[in-house]
Amino acid sequence: MGQAVEVYSLFTDFDINLFCEGRHFKLYEKLGSHTVIHNGKEGVHFAVWAPNAASVSVVGNFNGWNPHSHQLHVRWDSSGIWEGFIEGLKLGEVYKYHIHSNTGEHLEKADPFALVNEQPPHTASVVGTTWYQWNDQTWMRQRHTYNALDKPFAVYEMHIGSWLRDPSDPERFLSYREIADKLVPYLKEMGFTHVEFMPVMEHPFYPSWGYQITGYFAASSRYGSPQDLMHLIESLHKNNIGVILDWVPSHFPGDAHGLYKFDGSHLFEHEDPRKGFHPDWKSYIFNYGRNEVRSFLISNAFFWLDRYHIDGLRVDAVASMLYLDYSRNEGEWIPNEYGGRENLEAVHFLKEFNEAVYAHFPDVQTIAEESTSWPGVSKPTFENGLGFGMKWMMGWMHDTLNYFKEDPINRRYHHDKITFGTVYSFHENFMLPLSHDEVVHGKQSLIYKMPGDVWQKFANLRALYLYMYTFVGTKLLFMGGEFGQTSEWNVNQSLDWHLTQFEPHRGMQQFVKDLNLLYRAQPALYERAFSPEGFQWVELGDHENSVFAYLRRGNTPSDDVLVVLNLTPVVRDYCVGVPMDGLWEVILNSDDVSYYGSGIHQHDALSEEIDWMGYANSITLKLPPLGGLILKQV
Repeated sequence: MGQAVEVYSLFTDFDINLFCEGRHFKLYEKLGSHTVIHNGKEGVHFAVWAPNAASVSVVGNFNGWNPHSHQLHVRWDSSGIWEGFIEGLKLGEVYKYHIHSNTGEHLEKADPFALVNEQPPHTASVVGTTWYQWNDQTWMRQRHTYNALDKPFAVYEMHIGSWLRDPSDPERFLSYREIADKLVPYLKEMGFTHVEFMPVMEHPFYPSWGYQITGYFAASSRYGSPQDLMHLIESLHKNNIGVILDWVPSHFPGDAHGLYKFDGSHLFEHEDPRKGFHPDWKSYIFNYGRNEVRSFLISNAFFWLDRYHIDGLRVDAVASMLYLDYSRNEGEWIPNEYGGRENLEAVHFLKEFNEAVYAHFPDVQTIAEESTSWPGVSKPTFENGLGFGMKWMMGWMHDTLNYFKEDPINRRYHHDKITFGTVYSFHENFMLPLSHDEVVHGKQSLIYKMPGDVWQKFANLRALYLYMYTFVGTKLLFMGGEFGQTSEWNVNQSLDWHLTQFEPHRGMQQFVKDLNLLYRAQPALYERAFSPEGFQWVELGDHENSVFAYLRRGNTPSDDVLVVLNLTPVVRDYCVGVPMDGLWEVILNSDDVSYYGSGIHQHDALSEEIDWMGYANSITLKLPPLGGLILKQV
């Protein structure tokens, strides 16, 4: 027998009932390792779910990694939880669980609820704490005014490890605190409303970009402590910048220390590989039909919203969760009980997740990366939707990039790639993403997707951004896109910040800054982002000239703005119908010389009483080449 581990529990019977029913959403307060005082003695309480274990012990430096030394006690209630109190242990203690399974296997596993993990390639857990003296109360009280669906959302998507490296040592990651010193003033100056961090949860394989997670409750120790990350988030909040986290409830890797076959059985994943193995990512799919797994996942979502003051969760790979035949051939998947391809357990989980999140954190947003036409992703669950706040508009992204890749002489044949978006753009609360996925794996950077010479490439990209910011929906741009990064994103190195010393890139950066500021200043561009009343085509059929014109409408007519795009390299004198007479002021011209444009200048335009495009008045504009104008009535 090993040394005595005292019988001590943080669980009530109510906790156990909720856990077993799949409705305990704050398991991080009970499972894992917690420093406590028990009977006047300081130590650590350990608790782990391992129902198919014959025995579980805590091993670490403190006992020479001896699996016979500190054995936990299994609870009497058949919950499968092993727990106990070990006197004398403190914060910073390194440990794992040694699990002797019912099938005779001996496994060493990291703690699924560990708040800190060792820095990779080391894989042990560390007794940690998420205590922090927060000083972002003003933001937390007011964030509903920044996070609402009728407010501007201009999201800067970034990967912490490759946004910026130490200039004196490019191999060294900057810490969360060092990132805060650089990132916060940059985002504030650039005018982004939110930042979205690619997964910060602990992951052993760095080139997975964080999407192969082993430590769901542990901020990656590559960049510092939990408190260091909290400092970064607090600094953003103090500057009125919201924080969205990528969250990955769709799959997890098969690393020996991770969740896979945690207690010798398929505990977190399905046993049948036709449901439990992901062929694309060679990873394992959560068993959403198991109550305890749903408690684990929703508790994890609550954890980041609760302990880290996160303002939104972007849920990765939702389509892979919804379809049983996702990336599978005939015979490689199991139909649901009705013979269909829908994963009914995942659908139930996603609805429950969204209902729980919005009930407890009503001023946050959940955002689905869902690439199919699944109906009602961002509709309320009481309308049989999945309950997300927003959904990435993947169709818009593909159509738009395909259009802009075309040589302008051919764009007349692809006019519908721009106009088609409005056929379905109000079916969901859409976010327009130009994300990391579009600038890796041979897809080229955004600037090199554009046709033409250097000037034309930058003009095209400015026109694309102007179109994105003035189209319906909210906005997301991956880091580097704001200054025209030329190389594909490489997770192993910093962005090419030196490019901003050159005029084309500096102009692009200034243009995105001005776009952000204008977007936030014009209510018509965000108040009705998800409503057909907020968008009206003025000219959608001029495919010969590749000209588009549309109105964005706010809650009051005086807020309306007119957008005109000329997506060929020809300067055009062009007549456009307008809904109101008077003077129309140009409030942004993508061809301005300060943006590395050609400087084709359009003065403010006074309307004439000439019927055109269905309106009683019209204005004549000089449209810049490969550019766009945004106008507003004075």
